[in-house]
Amino acid sequence: METSASTGTRTSRFMMEGVGARVIRGPEWKWGKQDGGEGHVGTVRNFESPEEVVVVWDNGTAANYRCSGAFDLRILDSAPTGVKHEGTMCDTCRQQPIFGIRWKCAECGNYDLCSICYHGDKHHLRHKFYRIATPGSERVLLEPRRKTKKIAIRGIFPGARVVRGVDWQWEDQDGGNGRRGKVNEVQDWSSASPRSAAYVIWDNGAKNLYRVGFEGMADLKVVSDAKGQTVYRDHLPLLGEQGPGRTGPHGLQIGDQVNVDLELEIVQSLQHGHGGWTDGMFECLGTTGTVVGIDEDHDIVVSYPSGNRWTFNPAVITKVQIPVPVTSSSSDNQTFAVGDLVQICNDLEKIKLLQRGHGEWADAMAPTLGKIGRVQQIYHDGDLKVEVCSTSWTYNPQAVTKVASSDGSVPGNSSGELLKKLFETHVSGDVNEELVKTAANGDACKCEECLKRPEADVNGVFSGHTALQAASQNGHLEVIKILLRYKADVEIEDKDGDRAVHHAAFGDEPGVMALLAGAGADLNARNKRRQTALHIAVNKGHAGVVRTLLELGCHPSLQDVPTGCDVFSDSSTMLNGAIRKLLSKLSDVYIYIYECIYISFVNESVNLIRIGKYLASIDRT
Repeated sequence: METSASTGTRTSRFMMEGVGARVIRGPEWKWGKQDGGEGHVGTVRNFESPEEVVVVWDNGTAANYRCSGAFDLRILDSAPTGVKHEGTMCDTCRQQPIFGIRWKCAECGNYDLCSICYHGDKHHLRHKFYRIATPGSERVLLEPRRKTKKIAIRGIFPGARVVRGVDWQWEDQDGGNGRRGKVNEVQDWSSASPRSAAYVIWDNGAKNLYRVGFEGMADLKVVSDAKGQTVYRDHLPLLGEQGPGRTGPHGLQIGDQVNVDLELEIVQSLQHGHGGWTDGMFECLGTTGTVVGIDEDHDIVVSYPSGNRWTFNPAVITKVQIPVPVTSSSSDNQTFAVGDLVQICNDLEKIKLLQRGHGEWADAMAPTLGKIGRVQQIYHDGDLKVEVCSTSWTYNPQAVTKVASSDGSVPGNSSGELLKKLFETHVSGDVNEELVKTAANGDACKCEECLKRPEADVNGVFSGHTALQAASQNGHLEVIKILLRYKADVEIEDKDGDRAVHHAAFGDEPGVMALLAGAGADLNARNKRRQTALHIAVNKGHAGVVRTLLELGCHPSLQDVPTGCDVFSDSSTMLNGAIRKLLSKLSDVYIYIYECIYISFVNESVNLIRIGKYLASIDRT
């Protein structure tokens, strides 16, 4: 009999083994050279479901693959995911504990190897070994290595030439988009995530460490790959073969305290058919709730301190013995505006918890602890984009404390001389700074007053954004009309390549989208992440913006990443993505219309049986 807690543990282990793992093609691969060829390496980005995984190959191609029933992938290295075998040591290189896959000699007493040493032919090649993928998992007995074929792996290894990849967020350290560098060494992004980064020397002389696997991120894309070590391909585990159980009693009762402590994308995937996922459910991440009901499908209804109740797949929640609610920070009752000065929480463990579902936490953010930064953007869900330590990060508003408002006032009684000096150093008197701030805050009268000043530039930039971008994000229609009357450029890009239409999509502002379209904005424009406004709206679950964009004639089948999977399983195609992610917000009729449009647009010969099965799988509650 399997309890909810054990189900949650198995799901967590599957996630650890999966997201961020370095993989190569598996035994049932049928996707040509999407990966670059036999032995080429990619990174597991996320799971669409327990049966389907998204991989970004080192060559930049991304696509969906099977990880249940049929296995398209093998796990080359799970060390970047943080899988470790406590109390073990590699008896050759002395790594302690062993990260990733553990290889235990079946013929010698207490002799273990790490993956590097196992594939590096350490210890006796005639000896059989057990493969132990994760702590506590089943041991798999393997044939001696001397009888097994080895293959060379290729990708982002020392000597490879690279450019910035899909997750790049390091401004122009590389010298600019398209500039090249050379991989010097594979290193650890953090002590808990070995072999998850590459140290690159750029052609402009700059040097730094970049993510290649850490939390599924791909900062780099290879343009000329390099050879890694040779490996025993057939000894590598299949991705997903030890996936999480989905059946069995969950063991939860009304009154139990529960947490949702899995990664956001895993939770969203598991919620399909179990109540779905909406933006309002972000409050559940890192917060303890109480079970108040168990429905006829055995899904769990959980109540939260806000008074909201949400329905969950039992596989995503874990029972806790003692309620541990997240305490609110001092910023709970504060409101923020673009330009505010804020101080980042200096408690590492607390901020890690607060960041769940709010941009997450990365070790590279550690230098910002306790530092003062400036609010650049306020997202629709309340999260803040803050410029701090010369870099921009997204923070949970509870993880920061306002120390000075954009108008110069200091909240509460915090009027110390040091704070006053800090704020004074940020006040420039620049009319463009004032214009962007007033646009972001929706002050139409003051905005027009700024524009009437001879030194004002309607397209001027402050904190990385124009006034039109700031107003579009926040839905200030009157301000936008004034800016357009003064000939604001609707196609200016910020450093991320986002235009005003992208900001309107982020902010869930269909009215703004219609206004920008009327001004001639390109609704199909892509940012530096290859995303259109429709990609963003779908990923955010903003049904109104999706509907408006489609009604305005934007292209429904543009993909954010190239993929060779068959069209109906490709969740990167926008209309299919909209169907999958907006089920909780669109009616069945609307979904059916979208699917009919999608099918006729993409491929008239799609197998009707598969379409019927897909429609039948939609949860019509």
